[in-house]
Amino acid sequence: MSHVLCGLAANSALPAELVDRLITVADAETAAELAGREDLTVAQVRALVARVPEIAVRLVHEGRLTEADIDPVAQPDAALALLGEGGGPPRWARLLAKDPDRARRERLAACPRLPADVVEALVADVDVPVVAEVASHAAREVTARLAAHPHAEVRRAVAANGSTPPALLAALLTGAGLPAARRCLVCDREEVPFVHDRECPRPDCELPPGASCDGSHESTVLAVQEAALRNPATPAEAAAGFVDHPSALVRWTLAARTDLPPRVSERLAADPVPGVREEVAANPAVDGAMLRVLAGDPSHGVRRAVAHHPHVPLDVLVRVAGNTRIGPTLLPRITTASPAEVEELARASDPAARMLLAQRHDLPTRIRDALAADADAKVVKSVATDPGLSEGQLRAMVDRHGSRVVAKVAANPGAPAALLEEITRHGQAARKALREVARHPRATATALRACLVDEEGRRRAAGHPALPPPVLLELLDDADWQVVEAAAGNPSLPRAVMGDLINRPSPDAGSPLTHS
Repeated sequence: MSHVLCGLAANSALPAELVDRLITVADAETAAELAGREDLTVAQVRALVARVPEIAVRLVHEGRLTEADIDPVAQPDAALALLGEGGGPPRWARLLAKDPDRARRERLAACPRLPADVVEALVADVDVPVVAEVASHAAREVTARLAAHPHAEVRRAVAANGSTPPALLAALLTGAGLPAARRCLVCDREEVPFVHDRECPRPDCELPPGASCDGSHESTVLAVQEAALRNPATPAEAAAGFVDHPSALVRWTLAARTDLPPRVSERLAADPVPGVREEVAANPAVDGAMLRVLAGDPSHGVRRAVAHHPHVPLDVLVRVAGNTRIGPTLLPRITTASPAEVEELARASDPAARMLLAQRHDLPTRIRDALAADADAKVVKSVATDPGLSEGQLRAMVDRHGSRVVAKVAANPGAPAALLEEITRHGQAARKALREVARHPRATATALRACLVDEEGRRRAAGHPALPPPVLLELLDDADWQVVEAAAGNPSLPRAVMGDLINRPSPDAGSPLTHS
């Protein structure tokens, strides 16, 4: 793999004739970068597939290859990709339904609009994973037949399918009215009773971690229940019966449903497992009264979920913000705050509340300017990226709060070039500040050179178009492959150098590039 060629392949300034040359020497990694170019011609796409056939699948997904470009016999994976996109003729599906490779038949089973005879052939497949894949995507008529399939894995797939009739989903959830499953993936492979080691050392083992079977296929039956609980088509009354299930994972799954009766949500909100309570707190159907209760939860994760809830009462949010690390994010409830609520937050005595508001970049000028002049560095840090701030305001932030805010100031899209240079010379310039300067569109060559001392800043600066060509040429031989790729992908790289790089010997050969 050549990191130089990979970088060149992604270079937006690479001329068409050099794209042609690069295709002729491309390996799989370089082809992957070339495939992402929007300027490839039809001829270049075909040449790339001829050079690296496996890239055809990606090009199909990106709409670069059509039915006329694909031979389903010579390129079955590309044909499958096109069928998966809803293209390709029915004869391709009939051909691939007989493919000896189980994985291909499995992928075929996930394709939309398959002919009825192909679906029937896949339902009758000898490999259970193929039948299960059909069950995951089939229409309700097929899932109704497969719900009583003797293999538990197929039933799990039916339970996850949104087309399965609600009555059958309820039956799969409880087992009522269905014959017991006779097989599962565990007893297919192992002598029961068997519990699969979560740290299984066998490289060819396909069993899920912790899978078990004592003859009742218990782990797969549990997976069927979890799948049915996740399925919104499963009747709420059937799902509610699992509120006291001994499996925390089942209760966790149940807590995410938005159609539960209030009494069930209340039980789950008092669950001993914090993850279950956190799922309740994140549920958009939960009302403000329950969020008030959960706001006092001892679990940080639960309180954080309350803060992120779109309908949390504002006073509850302010209370949670004072004792929970929420991070630099614009919360949904802050986004929808009314003008009166914005005023209330701006006047809040707790800087944590003002910090939440400062994440909004559509505030009235008066309020934004007050937050920019706030005495608390955390508040200023939150508002520092607002593109409406003036150069004077940004400089005042740095003067007052120094290294605590310079990274955010450097991330402001309106930060002027001179200020970015000053930030790189700041006595306590944080590494984060250099990284922000390194990717800022207004960064100058002087500022970018200063960013090269930081590992991540060096990687970002190497791809910046303002970096001078002499520095770029040095970075092409950097010890860090990410720097090399970024430098080779820099649109400011001289055209003559681009051509030389395509002919450059592999780094494994130990021959450095000579720049003339």
